[in-house]
Amino acid sequence: MAKVLLLNGSPHTHGCTATALDEMVSVFEKEGIETEIIQVGNKDIRGCIACGTCESKGKCVFDDLVNEVASKFEEADGLVVGSPVYYGSPNGNLLSFLDRLFYSTSFSKHMKVGAAVVSCRRGGNTASFDVLNKYFTISSMPVASSTYWNQVHGFSAEDVKKDLEGLQTMRNLARNMSFMIKAFAAAKETMGYPELERGAFTSFPDGK
Repeated sequence: MAKVLLLNGSPHTHGCTATALDEMVSVFEKEGIETEIIQVGNKDIRGCIACGTCESKGKCVFDDLVNEVASKFEEADGLVVGSPVYYGSPNGNLLSFLDRLFYSTSFSKHMKVGAAVVSCRRGGNTASFDVLNKYFTISSMPVASSTYWNQVHGFSAEDVKKDLEGLQTMRNLARNMSFMIKAFAAAKETMGYPELERGAFTSFPDGK
């Protein structure tokens, strides 16, 4: 059975972001896709210190939720990252978590489907959306889209439940993501995945 991990980057387990993710889960269940929501936003997650330990040990030097989720991410077919908007950007805890999760894991993320979901009262949504999507696009992860940018609006979970277009966007996003996961699995069996080149690395260390 295909599986999708959903990261709740909010410190509130039943807040606005959780409401959006729950709407997606209801669709994933109907599509026969297993889900697991992981609470990130209320955890004590420090940032990457660029020590390079993960290159030799295969995991982050800080043995916390990042290493716990890494193995689940490796087995998952899709990843949904949800975050509230703080000062026009995602939650700092979530960004520290994602920096370390993506950098410290050497397994291929090629063709795992990614989706970002943001929650805000008014502004900063598209900027946050852009930040989160970059984790996918640097990792050869196809990005799922919907019928609007993947966002909900409100100051509370009850507000979000009134955002009918936002919830509709979440349901359509989950349907599109489900289709992509199933289609990629079928295509892998018949055609295989596209080749990935890894040799070139632009650095210009000679200054020229």
